[in-house]
Amino acid sequence: MFKSIKTSVVAFILVGTAVIAHAQKKITEGTLIYGMEYKLTDEQKSAMSGQEPPAELKVKFNNGLTKIEMEQGPAMIGIVSDNNDKTGLLLIDVPIAQKQFAVKQSKEDVAKVMGEMPKFSDFKATGQKQTVGGFNAEKYTFKDDKGGAHELWATKEVDLPNVGSQNYFPGLNAFPVKYTLVQRGIETTTTLKSIAEGKVGAISKDVPTGYEVVTMEDLAKMQGGGE
Repeated sequence: MFKSIKTSVVAFILVGTAVIAHAQKKITEGTLIYGMEYKLTDEQKSAMSGQEPPAELKVKFNNGLTKIEMEQGPAMIGIVSDNNDKTGLLLIDVPIAQKQFAVKQSKEDVAKVMGEMPKFSDFKATGQKQTVGGFNAEKYTFKDDKGGAHELWATKEVDLPNVGSQNYFPGLNAFPVKYTLVQRGIETTTTLKSIAEGKVGAISKDVPTGYEVVTMEDLAKMQGGGE
């Protein structure tokens, strides 16, 4: 139906776990900005109809609720996550087509996505240091459940509330500021650019007036239908 629908679905998958928080300076409300880099195959680029996935993500957070807002082609995408009860909401607004869609993510939906991701363990600090996003960070090595070796950068200088998938890096005991993951076959490097403490207002989990509630399957059907 709309080319942007396909990219919206891909973007939702990519950023579904973009915010990963652990724990030291406690910030309960504010905005995180991440830089995003992707390694896309020719097939993946073709599937996105020539549109580039977002190079930067702005994430508002307030006591366990987060909201990501970004432009993707002609569409505006909003992703609301309730990290307290593990539910979510995807909002797609295509002004040029006068269409607005909402996809509710239940606990079961979120658990299924998390269950499909690799399990990481054996985190070891290397002693190598650098500054990332304004914080002193240290390089860590770790392994996945398939025996693969990985590395990331993390800091112990900031403590965020329940923001994102705390269980994604169990045992790290630090806040990841730069890491590379493969999600749904797409390799993505996420780098923290900044954390700004400040009021962002209430984050609503309700479907806005005028939005049509659909499923991810409905969106998948729409993306094959033309313009």
